[in-house]
Amino acid sequence: MSRLQGKVAVISGGSSGIGLAIARRFVKEGAHVFIFGRRRTALDEAVKLIGVPRINDNVTAIQADASKLEDLDRVADVVRSVKGKVDVVVSSAGVTEQVKLREVTPEHYDRVFALNARAPLFLVRNLLPMMGGGGSIILVSSAMHTMGLANHSAYAATKAALRSYVRTWAAEFKDSGIRANTLSPGVIDTPMLDDQASSPEHADEIRKGYIAYTPMGRLGHPDEMAAAALFLASDESSFMTGADMVVDGGVSNV
Repeated sequence: MSRLQGKVAVISGGSSGIGLAIARRFVKEGAHVFIFGRRRTALDEAVKLIGVPRINDNVTAIQADASKLEDLDRVADVVRSVKGKVDVVVSSAGVTEQVKLREVTPEHYDRVFALNARAPLFLVRNLLPMMGGGGSIILVSSAMHTMGLANHSAYAATKAALRSYVRTWAAEFKDSGIRANTLSPGVIDTPMLDDQASSPEHADEIRKGYIAYTPMGRLGHPDEMAAAALFLASDESSFMTGADMVVDGGVSNV
């Protein structure tokens, strides 16, 4: 039985990494998925990877930058015109930049907060009028929101903000039937790790360092995050709201 049959999901950052894995799993479970991201080529490739021959079959790809409020308005307009409702919102778009506190600039701070913290709030605000009882909001946070890891002042703070959002929304939505939870991954093997590296060799070093730091002795896989997101999106988590689902290979516990 498909657990999201007939549901409509909107996923930011759905063209790569965790967001793409979630989109693929949701479509497999019967949902119509709206994915959006900045690069059209990446979106087109994502549609192929999801396995949909024509965009309007099970997925609608929207070129939009989550850090721009006008683009978030346009995403909501497209969803409203195509489906008119939203059952699941997944905020997965994000950026990681390691910067020592002494070297932090206003530009770095604004860039990280615009995408990681401001975008999820306004995405949910825009889609909320289309959500009804049984709706599920999933903010992809990070195990780092409970940890202290050097050179991540802005990044970790944005992920802590997401944890705060869902607590607040759990109270705010208590009479609506809408649930809000965070999914907090550990280190997942996605292109984001490569973005932090100066070369392929450096990327290998980064991966080895994270593997050594993780109790399970490996990196997480995007499909493992998609399985967790499916649980949060489906009725199987119907008594969960304001919670933090940590799927991190134990890294935040040591």
